[in-house]
This record gives sequence, C-alpha cells and structure tokens, in this order.
Amino acid sequence: MVGIVSREKLASIIDHTLLAPGADRAAVKKLCDEAISYKIGHICVNPHNIAPATELLRGSGVGICSVVGFPLGATLPELKAGEARKVVDLGAHEVDMVMNIGALRSGEDHLVQEDIAGVVKAAGVTVKVIIEACLLSDDEKRKACSIAMDAGAHFVKTSTGFSTGGATVEDVRLMRSVVREKLGVKASGGIKSFDAANAMIEAGATRIGTSSGPAILDGWRL
Repeated sequence: MVGIVSREKLASIIDHTLLAPGADRAAVKKLCDEAISYKIGHICVNPHNIAPATELLRGSGVGICSVVGFPLGATLPELKAGEARKVVDLGAHEVDMVMNIGALRSGEDHLVQEDIAGVVKAAGVTVKVIIEACLLSDDEKRKACSIAMDAGAHFVKTSTGFSTGGATVEDVRLMRSVVREKLGVKASGGIKSFDAANAMIEAGATRIGTSSGPAILDGWRL
C-alpha cells in the first residue's frame, strides 16, 4: 500500500470517534465542531447521540457513523438488526457492528454469518464489522474476515477500543491480505498520532477510527 496521503484525503478517511459511556452533550458538540473545522469525513457516536449530532452537523458534509451490538457483540441477532435499522432511521450514514466473537471462537460460523448478514440487510448502508482482533488467533482473524465478506459487509474493523488491545499494523496487514480489494479495512483503537495513522494506511487501512482526529491532522506531513 502507498502510505502517506494528502491532508485532505487523510481527513476524509477519519472516523472521529466518541464512544465513551460518560460522553455528554458538551463532548458531542466538541466532537462535531472539530469534525467540521478539520473537514473530517465522519464522526462515530453511540446511538443516543445521533440526534444531537445530526443537528450540529446539518449542512456540513460530515457523515455520522453509529455502533450496533457495542462493545461486546453478544446481543441476539434480531436485536442487532433492529438496532441497525433504528440508528439509520435516526440519521446514521454508516454502521459499525461488533461480530459475535464467542460464536466465532466456538466454530458457529453460520450463526456469525447470519448475524452480520441480518445487520447488512436491515441497515441498507455501509456496514463495518468489528472483529476484536486482540481476542482472536491469526486463523480466527482470517476466518472472521472471510465470513464478513460472505455476509455482504463493506469493511472489516480491528477493534472496539474497549477490549484488551487496539489496532496493530500486523492485524491490518493480515486483514487486508484476506479481503484484498473486496472490502475496506478500518484500523481503530489507540491511533493517536500521524505516524501511527500513516503506518496503518501503509499496512492497508482505508479508514482510521480515532478520538484523536485533530491531533493526527495537525501532525500531517509529506
């Protein structure tokens, strides 16, 4: 992969993220103001914060992503599908869902695929599947990516940022090797600097999930 991209391109592939359980309206406003100021592509917020974010971002061109089955992925499939439908109705343009990690590790591949496919169908927008790579072996990561492809997902994503680890260059490279050019790869979790973001892009990431979007862009350089 190429690596360093223009500052404008980098801003466009950032999902500026606020998923902390204690995030209040002031924090949401700060997130949205930063996204507008830096011309960031998307914000990512919990479902409760979609409505205020929609008002704050109206006319800005910044998209809204929200999460489904977050952060554990163990929600029942019909509830995940319903949540996906609801967040889109509320104004989300993209959905990041957490894969059923325990089902994958138990060899229940069909259940995992149906779970993802149900969200893809219900959402009708771009769906990114969080595989929580820090909890998986390399073979399980490969299987998770393959199942996400078969289920019709648009991206695979490394991490929730709420488990035992975040994005690594090695995981991004492995995920890209499986999905090739068929899906996007979102690196998320612990990416706080331009150098870290650029390393993920060099490894194959096409989207960066981070709560440090402005800092990354301030550090941009050719």
